[in-house]
Amino acid sequence: MGTSKSVNNTEATTATTSASIPAKAPAWAAAMRRVTNYLVSDFGGGPRPWKFAWVINFQKTGTFPLLGFLIAWYHNTSTAAWIYLAMHGSYGLVWIIKDLAFPDPSWQHRVTIGGGINAFLSVLGWYWVFGWLLISGVSQPTYPLPDYAWFCLCISLCILGSVIMIAADAQKYFTLRVKRGLITDGMHRYIRHPNYLGEMMIYGSFALMVWHWLPFVVLAWVWGGLFAVNMTLKEASMSRYPEWAQYKQRSWWLLPLVL
Repeated sequence: MGTSKSVNNTEATTATTSASIPAKAPAWAAAMRRVTNYLVSDFGGGPRPWKFAWVINFQKTGTFPLLGFLIAWYHNTSTAAWIYLAMHGSYGLVWIIKDLAFPDPSWQHRVTIGGGINAFLSVLGWYWVFGWLLISGVSQPTYPLPDYAWFCLCISLCILGSVIMIAADAQKYFTLRVKRGLITDGMHRYIRHPNYLGEMMIYGSFALMVWHWLPFVVLAWVWGGLFAVNMTLKEASMSRYPEWAQYKQRSWWLLPLVL
């Protein structure tokens, strides 16, 4: 979900919900997935009035107006506040455009009311706290570089991350419409999870703009508790393909020559 990102992946399988757990999955990852599935999909039981995608899109759509409201409320018209609004707010709108053009099938399952609220409170809502910290003045960042250089770094990370995420998701979506199998070219040639890399660059740029300890704690939870689990399970699922061993040997998880 960038969110805390979904189970977007390089694997060309039929559309599944986030509840699927590969047979060869490590026990720790499978256990964490079951807990997460319950908390964000089934918690409290009862009717399932919402698609998970609607919960995510509510947060994405609301980011731009919320940040604009915070700027007006706190009378903060600093360069940092406006840049943050442009970065995080525009990313939310870009996500909506992407969802309209090629929606992720793994977000389309319905969740309980309690599950939707949990998803917002445990991950999605915390992303709004990033902007509040900066715009309210709780965070008074003293950047390691001059402001103009730091802003350039953050904006560049955000733009590049958005392009990587969208290109990877688009390749997956349109490739699967004509061909089933393991996607090993294009955005996935050297990186097995480029969509997660893009999301990490985007939200990493937000945390760098805010320059407060809390966003880094939130991202550590999301990246370690959700992204790492999703990538581990997806690798277990992809391992059933004959070409997997060769593909894994010549590619990297997230960063070529690094990880």
